[in-house]
Amino acid sequence: MIKEFIAKYPFAFLTGSNFENKPVATQIPVFIEETNGRKILRGHIMKNTDHHKAFVHNENVLAVFTGHNIYVSGTLYSNPYTPSTWNYMSVHAKGIIRFLDDDGLIDALRMTTLYFENNNPLSTTIYDNLPAEYTQRLMKAIVAFEIEVTEIDTVFKLSQDRDASSYDNIIKQLRQQGESGQVIANEMEKRTKEVFPESNK
Repeated sequence: MIKEFIAKYPFAFLTGSNFENKPVATQIPVFIEETNGRKILRGHIMKNTDHHKAFVHNENVLAVFTGHNIYVSGTLYSNPYTPSTWNYMSVHAKGIIRFLDDDGLIDALRMTTLYFENNNPLSTTIYDNLPAEYTQRLMKAIVAFEIEVTEIDTVFKLSQDRDASSYDNIIKQLRQQGESGQVIANEMEKRTKEVFPESNK
């Protein structure tokens, strides 16, 4: 489930702290692989930025992948005199970052572009199809990385603490609230039997 979630929502917050112990962050697409039982996150960032320098100084990083989210009004509960909340899905991955050589960067560029170009090797944006002069300039400005994941947590807050009647009503109402509402409603419906094992649904 985690691998599928990250593949669906690869645009992550990558955070750490610099030599002054101040937080830094960047937002980039990051992809997960599993090799010999190890979870590895891969991507690339701009060189010589505040976050790059911070990650060089402190190799401990956190990547946060977030999916759809939506406000849930307390008026949808069986007892409407209840505080409202927010339903959301996210994956938090902590790990150790290390930076790669030019071959690793080329692999990261190919991987990223192929993913977003639907694995079309003929796309003009693929590394191998770009002018060499351009790629040489590009590679001087960016660096690839790997993060060996040491801890990973899922945070799926989907009204699982509510009674069955409230849960069903929330699903019905969220379906009427655009894409985010529909996605959250679908995720809740998938989990109905898990949340309410006594249900006949």
